[in-house]
Amino acid sequence: MTSSTETGGATGTSDKDYNLIWYVEACLSNALRLESYIQDAERGKDTEVADLFRKAQADSRKGAEIGKGLLRARLNGG
Repeated sequence: MTSSTETGGATGTSDKDYNLIWYVEACLSNALRLESYIQDAERGKDTEVADLFRKAQADSRKGAEIGKGLLRARLNGG
């Protein structure tokens, strides 16, 4: 379901900025959660799963860094 109406008035932050903030937080939260999953896999001696989770964690960190860069530029008026 999509909306053509800007709803940023409720939060005081435009939707596109709010969505970017949410994305960065979700990526960072996912990277943190995956750390626990990596440790679980390592305790179970399952290197295949641990490697999968490490790759996913790296992807989440990369997404967060890209998002932070975009957010930084927008908040600095760039």
